[in-house]
Amino acid sequence: MSSKKVPSSFRDPSGFLFIRDGLLYRQINKRYKDNYDKLINSGLYKTLVDAQLLIPHEEVDIKYRYSPEAYKVVKPEPISFISYPYEWCFSQLKDAALTTLRIQKIALEFGMCLKDCSAYNIQFRNGKPVLIDTLSFEEYEEGKPWVAYRQFCQHFLAPLALMSYTDVRLSQLFRIYIDGIPLDMASSILPFRTRFKFSLFSHIHLHAKAQKYFAHKTVDVKNKKMNLLSFQGFLENLESTIKNLEWKPKGTQWADYYEISGYSPDALSHKKQIVANFLERVNPKSVWDLGANIGIFSRIASKKGIPTISFDMDPAAVEKNYLECKRNKETNILPLLLDLTNPSPSIGWANEERLSFLERGPADAVFALALIHHLAISNNLPFNKIAEFLFNICNWLIVEFIPKNDPQVQRLLASREDIFFNYNQQAFEKEFKRRFNILERVKIKDSCRILYLMHKI
Repeated sequence: MSSKKVPSSFRDPSGFLFIRDGLLYRQINKRYKDNYDKLINSGLYKTLVDAQLLIPHEEVDIKYRYSPEAYKVVKPEPISFISYPYEWCFSQLKDAALTTLRIQKIALEFGMCLKDCSAYNIQFRNGKPVLIDTLSFEEYEEGKPWVAYRQFCQHFLAPLALMSYTDVRLSQLFRIYIDGIPLDMASSILPFRTRFKFSLFSHIHLHAKAQKYFAHKTVDVKNKKMNLLSFQGFLENLESTIKNLEWKPKGTQWADYYEISGYSPDALSHKKQIVANFLERVNPKSVWDLGANIGIFSRIASKKGIPTISFDMDPAAVEKNYLECKRNKETNILPLLLDLTNPSPSIGWANEERLSFLERGPADAVFALALIHHLAISNNLPFNKIAEFLFNICNWLIVEFIPKNDPQVQRLLASREDIFFNYNQQAFEKEFKRRFNILERVKIKDSCRILYLMHKI
């Protein structure tokens, strides 16, 4: 049986991830033996797993291949969809930060400490953030500075502060800076008034200045003492700082879409019923809802027990969707940020550390509801390009076509010349039939819109 190392798992000498027969495993190297044994034997592992803060695993009797470095191999519980911080809304990143600090505080009770605080080590499982890296813990040495402090600030505090005080879209800097937003950059972008907030001044502005000052100097960390009580107070301060950061989703055209969508109550109700009927017919294993807005149709799939990723390009819509999931304890939906015209790329070393949107597919079924006209008219994408893209990411497709005489399409055309001579139902069906079988088409009541159920050829 052949095994393949996960391309992103090479930075930590304590171990690595590998895949065998489609299953994910983690090798723990001998150099991490003492820390791993303490994690398990101290009761910290069980405490974190029971609190749903750490991904559970089982020890297995297999090997990646013969290696004198190997100590043990574990099989972690799989995460159905790996997401990245540049795909999270403000509250998702905030919850991930608070979860990381909670894990650190619990670890101290068992004599252990987080040695790294990468946002990429957090994933969303059953609607909640969970740590997926079993090798993130080391034995706590009183007086030793927290080695993960800089990374926590770059991966959590700095982006959250920028999103809160400057512009929520600055989370996209994660796509450029894979190890978090540089503190000197965050300090320069944040408004001047943040220098009068002591915690932000200390953790970002002063921290950035210290980094620059000591960049080319030898620092004796032995003289940088922090006893346990000070460390606990330090963590409380960080936690308070994170909790005080806020961002309110404002009334964007997308966050308030259903108030101006042009759907009558009967039309919206009928559309929901059609989607539900299509799902009953197909019974997919997973759904990606593209252009999901606040997740109204994602919830139809979720309530049928179908794991659903709810994608939208608008941070306010994704924020509202996520907060609604939290309120209603909807564990089967994962709202994420995604601009379909510029989806998440492969980034990192050799473009292999973080997978592209396409590489994390396909989904069994895709919703493309009230989406095609935006791609075709707002973004000048021809039907053949849209059909090809959707063909590559799904088996089943539930797609809506909205003709030119619809008020929403007329609104798009109001501010530009109508150059879209092939935007009609006949051309739409012609191009999609090249890649999909059209199994059913239903006209939505009290509208001119049509819903299709398709299956890829």
